[in-house]
Amino acid sequence: MTTPPPDPTPVALELERLHRSVEVGFARLDGQLALLVQRSDQTDGRLGDLDARVDELERARWPLPSVAALVALAALLLSLWQTISH
Repeated sequence: MTTPPPDPTPVALELERLHRSVEVGFARLDGQLALLVQRSDQTDGRLGDLDARVDELERARWPLPSVAALVALAALLLSLWQTISH
């Protein structure tokens, strides 16, 4: 007496179910990665804009150390003039 071979249908169905689960998982991960890449690109763009704005502000600011030196020099010259004139 020989035993009949096991029915391969349940194994095939289980493999197909696992295959679909893996495909769904990869599709979900692919979507999440695409979203992360999009957010990264947006962040890079915003960072570039911010960097350009900071550069513009740095170029437009007053040269405060130079102005302070000129005011100090003018004060020195004024004190010397007052000292000499008395």
